[in-house]
Amino acid sequence: MSDEASDTPDQTSPETCDVCIVGAGIAGLNALCVASTYLARDQRIILVDRRDRVGGMWVDTYDFVRLHQPHELFTAGDIGWTLDAPPSYLATKGEVLGHFEHCLQVIRERVRVDELFGHTLESDEEIDGAVRITCRSKDGRTVHITAKRLIKAYGFRVETNEPLAVSSSRVRSISPDHTDIRGVADDDAPVWVIGSGKTAMDTVHTLVTRRPGRQVNMVAGTGSYFLNRDKAFPSGADRWWRGVRPNAIIARCARRFDGTNEDDLVEWSRSLYGTSPIPEARHFLLGILSEAESATIAAGLHEVIMDHFVDAVDDGDSVDMVLRSGTTVPVAPGSWIVNCTGYLLTTETPYEPYVSASGAVVSIQPRSATFHVSSFAGYYLTHLLFGNKIRDTPLFEVDIQEVYRQAKTAVPFVMLTLSYRNIGVVADALPTSALTGCGLDFDRWYPLPRRLVGTLEFLATHRRDRVVQERALERVRERFGVRSGLLDHAATAG
Repeated sequence: MSDEASDTPDQTSPETCDVCIVGAGIAGLNALCVASTYLARDQRIILVDRRDRVGGMWVDTYDFVRLHQPHELFTAGDIGWTLDAPPSYLATKGEVLGHFEHCLQVIRERVRVDELFGHTLESDEEIDGAVRITCRSKDGRTVHITAKRLIKAYGFRVETNEPLAVSSSRVRSISPDHTDIRGVADDDAPVWVIGSGKTAMDTVHTLVTRRPGRQVNMVAGTGSYFLNRDKAFPSGADRWWRGVRPNAIIARCARRFDGTNEDDLVEWSRSLYGTSPIPEARHFLLGILSEAESATIAAGLHEVIMDHFVDAVDDGDSVDMVLRSGTTVPVAPGSWIVNCTGYLLTTETPYEPYVSASGAVVSIQPRSATFHVSSFAGYYLTHLLFGNKIRDTPLFEVDIQEVYRQAKTAVPFVMLTLSYRNIGVVADALPTSALTGCGLDFDRWYPLPRRLVGTLEFLATHRRDRVVQERALERVRERFGVRSGLLDHAATAG
């Protein structure tokens, strides 16, 4: 609890609050920030997180991680950074966590915030117009909370990667989340990076820049490509004349996607807006990479195998890496096997609607996704919640987890189409101040005149575009049998 709290909640003295927020990552902080603008100074928020501090996945992730976007566009609400760095600077893990702490302190100056760190949500139930919440601490204590509203800001529930289980005793299997890759870089043995997403690129980049010439290999699966940072976020004066606004890229993807043509959109989006050290890459999960980073990684990779890792097995004095295709690749004894497989959409969670039938409970998670990233959901759904508009605003929800299971290639285009469709509905429901106060808006990177042109285009077209986007999302439902459409509480009850 914070210094303002009188007692730590326990099972004999239930706590009450105006809103309980579960999750202190980027989604929870945005929900917290928005809630603080609606509540009075003497009203109370209880913030719950299973970790021991604010920061969400950033608390657990590998130490050499950096933001892939300009740091000022990664915040809670419109809270500014105190970091003395150029706008294009990519913040480190420590700097991101420091900004999260700063955001929490700013919010504490607006409203009473009591933290229950080291606690997990066990259950919640709506009774007599209130939400009864049960949490449990790491030492097993039960905490009861009665709240007027509950926001479960789970986001993507990112967990750390454990080392891959291997049969061989002659290779060293590790994970960047549990082993300092910068130390591995000083060893002479070959490295096999398993995966091709953000973590894999960070890992390879760290290895090849720390020790050029080191043998680094990649088992890339289908390969990942990334939004080209140089095109989406040009630096300096180029922001006036060059680059493509990220919101314009989202709009173009949403207008082109018809619910069936993701393969065509892979080729189109990669050629116009993408970059990757792997020319044949087909997998996109909204990551960002610069052309220079991509070139450095490509030049530093000794071998790239377009297949999936299964095991490493001993064969006499040698070691073979077994791949999903059934082929084997010889691996030098003593090699490092680094698990850089994906984090997003890998944790199985039960379905629940993004808002309960009463409108008192909001749930931010991929089984009933409303936006492409959880930070936007935390920001906009909380505005709708406190504006008493969340039940009446006709948002689409999509089970992104199930789409990912059936058609990974379609996921980014489903997410962008969903988000663009819903932001148009939100724009019609919320006051302009809620839209302009969103510090997460990537278009803030560009000067005001360019942003105004984009805003005018959006206002002129978003209702017409909505019809096309709804048809595309309905086709996704028909193709894959996934939940996609307007929330139907009658159909999801029980």
